[in-house]
Amino acid sequence: MTRRLVTGAVLALLWCGGTAAAQERIKVVASFTILADLVRNVGGDRVEVGVLVGRNSNSHAFEPSPADSHRVAAARLVVVNGLGFEGWLDRLARAAGGKVAVVVASAGVQPRAGAADETRFGRDRAGVDPHAWQSVPNARRYVANIRDALSKVDPAGKATYAANASAYLAKLDALDQEIRSTLASIPADRRRIITSHDAFGYFADAYGVAFLAPEGLSNGAEPSARAVARIIGQIESAKIGALFLENVVDPRLLRQIARETGARIGGTLYSDALTGPDGAAPTYLDMMRHNARTLASALGG
Repeated sequence: MTRRLVTGAVLALLWCGGTAAAQERIKVVASFTILADLVRNVGGDRVEVGVLVGRNSNSHAFEPSPADSHRVAAARLVVVNGLGFEGWLDRLARAAGGKVAVVVASAGVQPRAGAADETRFGRDRAGVDPHAWQSVPNARRYVANIRDALSKVDPAGKATYAANASAYLAKLDALDQEIRSTLASIPADRRRIITSHDAFGYFADAYGVAFLAPEGLSNGAEPSARAVARIIGQIESAKIGALFLENVVDPRLLRQIARETGARIGGTLYSDALTGPDGAAPTYLDMMRHNARTLASALGG
């Protein structure tokens, strides 16, 4: 009897070990937290998601470490935004050996032009706005690209990825309608605001709110005195509803502008990074919902 129990226990351990090996999760590395959240929603339990630029962190100022190159080299898939957002990507890929599968999540999105910023994007990318995820319809394209890439590296999980993506796309559709409904309450003459850096162009195009920013498309460099003076002049000559801070940008400049113009701070918006679990924007859905509600509240909607 005892021998049969021992034999059964050994067989059970072997069976569990085989199952664990069969269900080993796919290692995926995302360049920043918003992409990581999308990957988790599509990949579910089949993926183990790492992220290079962490929560509340500035992707524009990121410098990859040797540990980052090892993480990328060990991954089955790397998910990046593209459109020039990850200026450090090429050298990180070289350091990692350049053999890992990479998917550009923004592939198929219609890029929008922005203020030229050769110090950040390089000559071939100057003036391309990379913040395409700020439009929920664009996020649908991101999800489809992530679904297809995961299915390619893990064909056995294709049905799971398709089902997860379909469920999440339905949530994105509902979110898009919610944002439009929330912002519809803002009077037309109050739909002009100022943010720390120009990260909301796709949001503006999709939802009809005008954003001005003193730092151009990149938040990695100090804006010129001319840029600051231009923003102050715009505040004084136009009906600017409010100024908004961002979680990845030093707030001192915008607070200075607020003091000099008498404009008020309307709250914090989230552009390039999610917050921790206890923050206002721990997921992409939370981030977009928070931004819309903050705008509506500050602008009289």
